[in-house]
Amino acid sequence: MTAVSHTPAPSQPAIQSVLQKFVAGDPGLMEHMANDIDFRIDHYADDVDVSWQAGKGLESMGAILTRLGTDIFPQGTEALDIDVQPLADGWHLTRFHQRFFYGLKGCTVTSLTYIISHETDGKLDYFRETVTGAIPV
Repeated sequence: MTAVSHTPAPSQPAIQSVLQKFVAGDPGLMEHMANDIDFRIDHYADDVDVSWQAGKGLESMGAILTRLGTDIFPQGTEALDIDVQPLADGWHLTRFHQRFFYGLKGCTVTSLTYIISHETDGKLDYFRETVTGAIPV
């Protein structure tokens, strides 16, 4: 019998796991976040109050994700493209293009966002998303 060597598959960045699980509606996305995650979503040229889309720690993430699910993504979201580019030392730049029914606006939109993230030990500890707009389709 010949021994088979298995090389572990390279793991994907935490940001990619988080976004894939977000799109799938999988609450397991929290498993890819550090206890002290520093999270914020900003919106370019939009007058919507997004002050609640920022927080530190997993406890605040639960509240943010719950409100995102009810106010912004009541019907979930569809990823049109997720492009994660490694920078260095745990940093990533992600281009996230999605289509969803925007609960607050009552219509289906596409949205392109850019995310700067950092991970340590496979856990997302920093997340800054800039939403460039929500275009009705």
